[in-house]
Amino acid sequence: MIKSMTGFGKATSTLGDKTLIVEIRALNSKSADISLRVPSQLRNYELELRNELSKQLERGKIDLSIFIESAQGESSAEINASLARAYYTQLQKLAKELNEPLSDPLGQIMRLPDVMKAERKEMDEKEWKTILKCVHDAVKQLNEFRDTEGKSLKKDFDDRLDKIEKSLEQIKKLDAGRVNQIKERIRTNLNEFIGKDKIDETRFEQEMIYYIEKLDINEEKVRLKTHLDYFRDTCKEASPGRKLNFISQEIGREINTIGSKANDAGIQKLVVLMKDELEKIKEQANNVL
Repeated sequence: MIKSMTGFGKATSTLGDKTLIVEIRALNSKSADISLRVPSQLRNYELELRNELSKQLERGKIDLSIFIESAQGESSAEINASLARAYYTQLQKLAKELNEPLSDPLGQIMRLPDVMKAERKEMDEKEWKTILKCVHDAVKQLNEFRDTEGKSLKKDFDDRLDKIEKSLEQIKKLDAGRVNQIKERIRTNLNEFIGKDKIDETRFEQEMIYYIEKLDINEEKVRLKTHLDYFRDTCKEASPGRKLNFISQEIGREINTIGSKANDAGIQKLVVLMKDELEKIKEQANNVL
């Protein structure tokens, strides 16, 4: 069954006295384009996270965010005292050179780069397993979302394929008498311009066979029906997105060829309707995993 590449998943858990929140979003993409937004203490696990996401989600533009919120709303930090003293010395020197008063030096120093250092606590194995489980829960929710969207896509495909097939059946009916109509129209024109008694029937039949062969669309009709059936069968496969795009292109080639060879206003109108449905199928197929 087909899946959409679009989805959203969210999972929460506890990590000691902290709250763990994992959010994951996915959009359509030709390959696995993974973007991570994680706390600094998880940088060592980024490769493992990427491998997990690539394995479970296959492809798509995937954005993973992990938030770790303290229950007290506080974070451990310390002052880089040696750097603060160095800043203070330089500020004093600069103020003296410029002959300017040094007001609130401590406040200024605390806003300078790297004076405050957040305490970085390395993630232990138990905490990492909790985070990884939370990520898996979010991925599971995203995949459920993809499954639901996939069912909608499948229904839309079926409806549009049915419309193309109905148009094809109407083309078959119109095509049944098309050759005789073309033949009679050419004969009528010849009779009018050169006279019936001057027509060489043998030569006329030979020329008509050659001309009609160029207008024949029987092979295109058969191939189009085959491609439509193949599209439906492929929808039952796992991760058929790329293959559906290729089949859509083949369907388009047959429709275009029918339109260029038909030389019939009624068939041309049906070809336009089929092209319209096919374009909508192509748009949706780009979002299939």
